[in-house]
Order: sequence, then C-alpha cells, then structure tokens
Amino acid sequence: MQIQLGDTTIGLRRYLALWSVVVVAFAVQHMLFDAVAGPEVWPPWVYLRWSAIQWFTWAALAPWIFKLSARHPVRPPLRLRGLARQALLSVGVTALALSIGAAVSTLFEPSGFGEQLMYFVGQHAATGLLTYWALLAIQHSLHFRAEQSRRELEAVRLARELAQSRLQVLKTQLQPHFLFNTLHAIVTLLDEDQRSAEDMLLRLSELLRAFLEDYDGQEISLRRELDLLELYLGIQRKRFQDRLEARIYADPEALDCAVPSLLLQPLVENAIRHGIGRRVGADRVEIECRREDGELRIEVRNRNSELTPGESPQGHGIGLSNTRLRLRELYGDAAQLRLDQLWPQGVACRIALPAREIDEDVEVAADAPAPEAVRTQAGRA
Repeated sequence: MQIQLGDTTIGLRRYLALWSVVVVAFAVQHMLFDAVAGPEVWPPWVYLRWSAIQWFTWAALAPWIFKLSARHPVRPPLRLRGLARQALLSVGVTALALSIGAAVSTLFEPSGFGEQLMYFVGQHAATGLLTYWALLAIQHSLHFRAEQSRRELEAVRLARELAQSRLQVLKTQLQPHFLFNTLHAIVTLLDEDQRSAEDMLLRLSELLRAFLEDYDGQEISLRRELDLLELYLGIQRKRFQDRLEARIYADPEALDCAVPSLLLQPLVENAIRHGIGRRVGADRVEIECRREDGELRIEVRNRNSELTPGESPQGHGIGLSNTRLRLRELYGDAAQLRLDQLWPQGVACRIALPAREIDEDVEVAADAPAPEAVRTQAGRA
C-alpha cells in the first residue's frame, strides 16, 4: 500500500516507521523530563501510549494536510490572503487533531472527553500548530523539488528535440545539395552520352529510394553507408568515365559501427569537386575506414588536389561545414574532422568518432548494383 504525500509517494511500512521514530523520540523526551523535573515517573509504555495517540493522529492527518497545502499553496511573493488562509487551516486541523487525540485517550483513561480535550489543548496545542506548519514546509519543499526535476527533464527533452531538429535541417540541406549537383551532371550528359545519362538517372532513383525507404534515423551502420556510397560512386563513374578511380578499404571490424547517415557522400563529392572537377587528367579517390583505439577513423583521400596556401585545416563549404555540425550535435567533442595535405600531392579529410556498434537489419535492394570497388581488409590498405 502506498501513501500519497503531494507529489511524493511513500510505502505504508516506511511511512509508519518514520512516524514510529517520532513517537519513540517524544516518549523518551517526556519520560526524561518527568524523571528530572516531574512530580512522578510513569512506566515507559504509558509514555509510548500517550506519544502514539498524539503523533499517529498527525500521521493519519498528514496526507490530508498535504492535499490542503497543494490546493492552497503559499507561493512567493507572500500575500496576506494566502498566509491568513493557512493560519486558519492550521488552527482548524490542530483542533481536529486534538479532538481525535482526546477521543482516543478516553478509551485508556478514566476521565471523560471534556477533561481529555482540555488536557490536550493545554499540553499539545502549540506543538500541534508547529506540526502543521512543519508539514506545510515539507510539502512545499517536496513540491519544489518535484517541480525542479520536471523542469530539468523538460529542459533535457527540449534540448534533445532541438538537437534533432538541427540535425534534420542539416540533413535536408545535404540532400538537395547532392541532388542538384547530380541532376546538373545528368543534364550535361544528355547531349553527349544519352545512355550514360539514363544509367545515372536509374542509379539516382535507386539512391533516393534507399534514402526514403531504408533509413529514418540519424545513424546507420558503416556497412549500409558504404552501400549508399557505392550507388553515388556509380553515378560519378558514369559522369567522368575512365578519369575517375575510386577505391574503398574497410576494416571488417568497423562495418557494424554507427555513423551519421550521408556522412561519406558529401566528403567524396567534395573530394571529386576539388580534384577532377577542377583539374585535367585522371583522379583517384580513396576511402579508408578502420577501428582503432576505441574510435572509428575514416579518411577520404584525393590524389589530385591540394590545400590552397592559408586554407584552414577545418575546411569550408556546405559539405564539410554541415558534416562538422552534425558530428558536433551527435558526438560533441568526441568527434573530429580536419583536412591534411598529403605528400607529394593530395588532400585527406580525416574523421574520428566514437566506435559504437549499431543493431541494424541490412536489406540491400535486389536490383541494386553490386559493389565494384569495395574491398574489405584489416588495417590500412
């Protein structure tokens, strides 16, 4: 059985145990007082009986007092009307407690109800008023604590929803960015190579279908992310023909790690745009994924580009900036992204994030193209 005290629920046994401690404490106090200054010392069970009648009466009234306190709270700024209402309630509840105590005492004492009531008023009226105000203070303290906990939980929930909203906005920025670039590439091929343009459209539809059907969260497994990346690379291979070579090296231990969805596509797109998109000749893009020291480390390397003098290792552009913001929202300071110059030529985008496996049912469409450049191996390529 549970006792409801405002916003707090307590078990009946625990509730009675707490009041029993009060009963014993006041019984011992009265007995010691009589032993030192009283005219007569009664047997210990008599003191326990008197104390039990007094305090178990308040124990029975306490839940009701908590309800009254919740219905007529004293809130800052303090108002005379609120204090006056509680003063009247304290007098009324104390009078009720004294009357109940006097009525119960008549079962054990030879005197009548009137004499017992006068005795209780004379001995316990002040204590009763203090007890009411103490219970009122406890109720308000528990209420404020519960309210603070609710506000903290609400703040956490709002912060989480805000973070999810920001992530969703970043994701919706990435998809149109990729879509417009791909459609532009298809348009440029319509007059030159209609068959390649049609193949790119088919691959684009497969990729968009995978986005819409297979994923509805912020994280997917690296395995699934590489499958989506292969669809994107198939589009770019058709666009650049033999000029583009893409290689993927993936540590088998890293394939089940969680990564943000669409993590690799904007990075590879950025590598292609700054490499083969700006320079003549062939280009090679390498993607390496490995699990090391509790981190998932991903590198996207472009062998046909270089950092311009004075360019920040943090990089720029919508792809890198959005990726960095998504990593910050999902992992905080535990994730890093930076650009490094390779020797003798090339640029590497390096990402480190916590290695955490994700449970995911991987379903690849039956008509999806088989990976052409994915080779899994342990460690570095």
